Amino acid sequence: MTEQHQSHILAGADGEPEVDLSDDDILDAMREIPGYLDISTEDFRAIYHLAHAHALERLFQQVKAGRLMRTGLDALRPDMPLDRAAGALARQGVKGLPVVDGHGVVLGMLTETDFLRRLSADTFLELLLRLVENGATFTHRCHETPVSEAMTAPAVTVRADAGLMEMLRAFHAHEGRSMPVVDGQGRFQGLLLRKDVAHACGLEDAL
Repeated sequence: MTEQHQSHILAGADGEPEVDLSDDDILDAMREIPGYLDISTEDFRAIYHLAHAHALERLFQQVKAGRLMRTGLDALRPDMPLDRAAGALARQGVKGLPVVDGHGVVLGMLTETDFLRRLSADTFLELLLRLVENGATFTHRCHETPVSEAMTAPAVTVRADAGLMEMLRAFHAHEGRSMPVVDGQGRFQGLLLRKDVAHACGLEDAL
């Protein structure tokens, strides 16, 4: 296939994926428009790129963290033992929760990965095998260890008015599957899940 016939996926001005049209793409499209068009392929391409940027801006301008975040979740306290924290994650159906102080200010995040790291396991299967072999040690460690010693701090957070690009940058700044949404004082407002952002924008493969 010649270069003239190839189309490529490029990054637009804002980093969004955009199709780079070939001359044949443009000519084929122009032939389908009735009447005579006094426009060059370069002009057509410029119009396409501008229209693409405006369409994305319109599409994503309503995508805000505050609209996507999950509310009604109970955050963790730094002095809570890990066994109770594990129960809180399981009960609320999430894989991570923020840790807050007495004023609701986010101090860090506690995730399943933090549990594995604290218990020196790479996978949950490895942890399960260890639990089967020596359940007493596992129970003792969770009962004795406060959340503050296992959490990841500081937490990556976003404000409720954060737009799509800010949310994407924040998620790419850490490997977690969720992050807290906070107000201007850093107080916990809701939990933003990576999968919810991806689903809302049709970007399941991008996050």
